[in-house]
Amino acid sequence: MKKGRLLNSELSYEIAKLGHTDHICIGDAGLPIPNGPKRIDLAVEKNVPTFMGTLDVVLSEMQVEEVVVAEEMKEVSPELYTELMKVLEERCSKVVVKSVSHEGFKAITRESKAVVRTGECTPYANIILKSGVVF
Repeated sequence: MKKGRLLNSELSYEIAKLGHTDHICIGDAGLPIPNGPKRIDLAVEKNVPTFMGTLDVVLSEMQVEEVVVAEEMKEVSPELYTELMKVLEERCSKVVVKSVSHEGFKAITRESKAVVRTGECTPYANIILKSGVVF
């Protein structure tokens, strides 16, 4: 049995396969998932698992150099946006944060290696994590 925090084998495998600049997406329960990327559906019920809880575990396994969020998050879900920025500052010291329109965000997900669906029901609780290198 794995000793680390991330127990989901599909998600662990997708993170292990990432190369520099490859990316995965963690999304809320309503984010449309395009054909192409691996779909990892973790949603059990409303807000289980949460977006932030899922992100926390993924950040324990993945080196992140850049993130993309929807511009709308800051206005529509300001508490989540503030919490997210705090976590990124603490956990990913030199991460670049890019904001795009929600439509632009959905377009970028088409190129993601995987899209992780959480049970989160907060609007715009979505993030794209671009892989960095550990050296």
